[in-house]
Amino acid sequence: MPRYARGFDVEAAFDHLVRRDRALGAWMRRLGPLQREPRWRKPFDPVDALARAILYQQLSGKAAATIVSRVEAAIGSGRLHADTLGRCDDLTLRACGVSGNKLLALRDLSARELVGAIPDCRQMSYMGEAAIIDALVPVRGIGRWTVEMMLMFRLGRPDVLPVDDLGVRKGLQRVDALEALPTPKELLVRADRWAPYRTYASFYLWRVADAAAGTVGTKRSQSD
Repeated sequence: MPRYARGFDVEAAFDHLVRRDRALGAWMRRLGPLQREPRWRKPFDPVDALARAILYQQLSGKAAATIVSRVEAAIGSGRLHADTLGRCDDLTLRACGVSGNKLLALRDLSARELVGAIPDCRQMSYMGEAAIIDALVPVRGIGRWTVEMMLMFRLGRPDVLPVDDLGVRKGLQRVDALEALPTPKELLVRADRWAPYRTYASFYLWRVADAAAGTVGTKRSQSD
């Protein structure tokens, strides 16, 4: 059974993309090297990461961080797991600012953790991307995009393409000077030449979209 490494050779990815895609390559040279690498080599706890992703959904980074800090104080731990979240009843977590839907999602995540349904980091190292997605999307509040962000930013899988991500599609629209936003299907076809480094291409498309919008370092679920 093959084991998947965390992270990939970004220099090889850069050279490959510049060689295979003239339009994207021109933007990559213009933008220069990525200012930071994702958290591939840092300790990674899938359950904690998923819990935080749930809490960050549909909120600004500042608002979500405030709620997370309140939850950590309430449970007396910086580790969001079934055992620590179980220290507080629903009313206490709601008082921290956790919405009803997010509370249900956290409880579902905890229940699945207790029965061993959430693979740990070691188990994920032997699982392909599709298998990881299939294992995690049944969790309430966890969609494909959230798992894709985990695959890209935490596990460092080199060939993930979040076709539904608006930023990636906007980036490609700017790169190809398209009048209309490309559809997920059009993005998938266009990205064929980027394999096996579609993750790295996505990183640059986000930067292109940010540059077009005049923003810097847009926060994504698990990138920080």
